[in-house]
Amino acid sequence: MDISNALPTFIITLREGFEASLVVGIVFACLQKAQKQEYYHRISSGVIAGIIASISVGLLLWQSLQSLETSQYYYAPFIKQILNAVFALIAVSMLSWMLLWMSKQAKSLKGEVEGAVNTALSNDNAGKGIFLLVFIAVLREGFETVLFITVQFQEDYISSIVGSIVGLILASLMGWSLFYWGIKINIRLFFQVMGIFLLLIVAGLIISALKNFDGAMVILSQINTNYQDICLFDRGSCLLGIKIWNASNFLPDSQFPGILLKTLFGYREQIYLGQLIAYFLFLGIVGKLYFSSLNPKKT
Repeated sequence: MDISNALPTFIITLREGFEASLVVGIVFACLQKAQKQEYYHRISSGVIAGIIASISVGLLLWQSLQSLETSQYYYAPFIKQILNAVFALIAVSMLSWMLLWMSKQAKSLKGEVEGAVNTALSNDNAGKGIFLLVFIAVLREGFETVLFITVQFQEDYISSIVGSIVGLILASLMGWSLFYWGIKINIRLFFQVMGIFLLLIVAGLIISALKNFDGAMVILSQINTNYQDICLFDRGSCLLGIKIWNASNFLPDSQFPGILLKTLFGYREQIYLGQLIAYFLFLGIVGKLYFSSLNPKKT
């Protein structure tokens, strides 16, 4: 098992899993307060169904990319690269949105979940409402994780799965300790630290997305003569501009510590101008929004 591949998925699963654990714990507490213990099994069912649905989505995405890998279709290599780029951009969008949303809604999360539980209990189909509330919370976090794994680790998926399992177990233990044993956890500090790691990991996905998109254009120009002029550059990059970094001789991204920097922060032994601009542009925009949300101005 490669620890460098397991670590990023561990961090993401720990953060996303703990967020889901908070929702599940609040639902448990609300049902206990309302003396509606008969709906406890709905929570368990929602968690299990959410995990199964997340894994199913991940397997479907992974299988679609693997089928393109062995396909004899003329444009299969091009489609595979495009899908990798699209999946990476979707993962960037979802993880960035959840990062900003959680930093703004952390204080009101308890009240929102309690309101949803009370609304569900006031309806005739209370059990279904509880189930859907937990199911959606787990599926949302799980889908983000499996999408990240699919994009980043199509070869060494065993290490990423192990990292995800360990992260999920630790997140569950933290949630259980918080609500069952009453152990105090600085939730604000936890999400702040995990948020910084997540911000850097997501920025690394920008590098991967652009690399896959650029590779797709290279393949398209090679397999179809009508697109021979699509590439603006002819030295290693099609659309990303000039190469401004080449550390293949002293810090390759296939060996430690380069491979750890690659999986955590998107490091590449060869970086092109377009990738560098997009990387820092993302950090500048999303990073500013994130840190601003941590210290909102008082009105």
